[in-house]
Amino acid sequence: MQPGQDQVVPHRALITVCAMLATLMQSLDSTIANVALPYMQGSLSASYDQVTWVLTSYITAAAIMTAPVGWLSARFGLKNLYLISMIGFTVASMLCGVAQSLPEMVVFRLLQGVFGAALVPLSQSTMLNIYPPAMRGSAMAVWGMGVMVGPILGPTLGGYLTEMYNWRWVFFVNLPFGVLATLGMAAFLPKTEPGTGMKFDWIGFGVLALGIGSFQLMLDRGETKDWFGSTEIIVEAALAAVGFYLFIVHMFTAEKPFITPRVFRDRNLSASLVVMFAVGMVLFAVSALLAPWLQNLAGYPVETAGLAMAPRGVGTMAAMMIAGRLSDRADPRLLMGFGILVLSWSLYRMTFWTPAVSDTTIVLNTMLQGWGLGFVFVPLQVIAFATVEPALRTEGTALLSLTRNVGSAIGISVTSSLVTQNTQIVHATLAGYITPLNRAFQGAAAALMPTTPHGAQVLNGMLTQQAEIIAYNDDWKLMMLLALPMLPLLLLMRRPNKGAAGPGPEHPAVID
Repeated sequence: MQPGQDQVVPHRALITVCAMLATLMQSLDSTIANVALPYMQGSLSASYDQVTWVLTSYITAAAIMTAPVGWLSARFGLKNLYLISMIGFTVASMLCGVAQSLPEMVVFRLLQGVFGAALVPLSQSTMLNIYPPAMRGSAMAVWGMGVMVGPILGPTLGGYLTEMYNWRWVFFVNLPFGVLATLGMAAFLPKTEPGTGMKFDWIGFGVLALGIGSFQLMLDRGETKDWFGSTEIIVEAALAAVGFYLFIVHMFTAEKPFITPRVFRDRNLSASLVVMFAVGMVLFAVSALLAPWLQNLAGYPVETAGLAMAPRGVGTMAAMMIAGRLSDRADPRLLMGFGILVLSWSLYRMTFWTPAVSDTTIVLNTMLQGWGLGFVFVPLQVIAFATVEPALRTEGTALLSLTRNVGSAIGISVTSSLVTQNTQIVHATLAGYITPLNRAFQGAAAALMPTTPHGAQVLNGMLTQQAEIIAYNDDWKLMMLLALPMLPLLLLMRRPNKGAAGPGPEHPAVID
């Protein structure tokens, strides 16, 4: 089946299950190894800075290899690329599980990222190809569960496997998913003919890889290297800027770049890329910050913290199923607007959180936040591809995945750095009021007197906690301010025509 034919595909349900398995497998691996890092550190005899390359190598390789997925799919055929990617990802996962040294682990994680990069865009492109336009809202809801819920449940599953077995099972768990998805796709996915005579744009890929790789390294190492106070970070930032600039110039001037410039002429897709960038920042940054907030400030044990974050996934799944059905009947822009408002409201409520906040409030708010993300994500997938040429779907899905990955990297890096910096700044500000001359301390108990060593220590702990509370609240406010600008972008999008068979002059796919 060629993309864009939108015909009835045999075994569509089985293909959907296999696509979900591939998506879930790849999205889980973006976060499942996080909680296992301390255990890997001891087994692989690595320092903390060194063991973080287990995460960095995977993210960097996946980000770089996402961009050429469209070209690779056209050149080798979607089904062939799909099977190669799943087999390679599964084998690389097994190699990660048996790695005996840090260099081996980093190399195998690089391979895992290289093969895994294509799984999410290929899964989305497959779902768009096998479902007609009237059913794509529901299809994107099912597919989106793997993308959105995987990173949310990753730390919880990773912690359970590490605690019950050992850290190697974080990677071994991919084996049954990979085997089932590969066998299913090999048996049921319609074959697509590979292209011939297509030359790869090595210059464009090279400068884009330089830009993405340098940018990812800058974000990952910036906090530990004091950002632009470090020569390494300055060099990486300069290389990233040069790489992105040369890529943009090359893409619009080369005869056959591997990313087709006309894909950006589609108004819906271009606006959706910006929205997806913001969604990536909020989705991953909140997850990265909420876990330490619950453990370090609220005093939750690791297992309880994971359970407290689980309602976010429940809210996301429920909202996706509802939004998927409504997207086929209502204007997706209105559904996205509702989701953005709910998401912003949940983040606004978090700006008032203190360690005294009740368990009920945390559970309800995280569920509300997941609800908002679900109502944004599913209609976004529908409207993004409403007017895209069928031949450019895989390229569009790759770009959407790329912007989500870049947004998540920036969101995690910036918010984590701001928590550290703002904690120090607020602590220094509050410490200025802790003096023996302050009337508030003149009648205080001896344990709180700043002139005694014990009193100074107790007060320092109290100040640190208050500074962290304020720093986290500032981050929640920042993410709320990142979510709200998504609303004006909805005005740039055009509503899909649910009766259209596909974009083209005979079947207009939008209603202005």
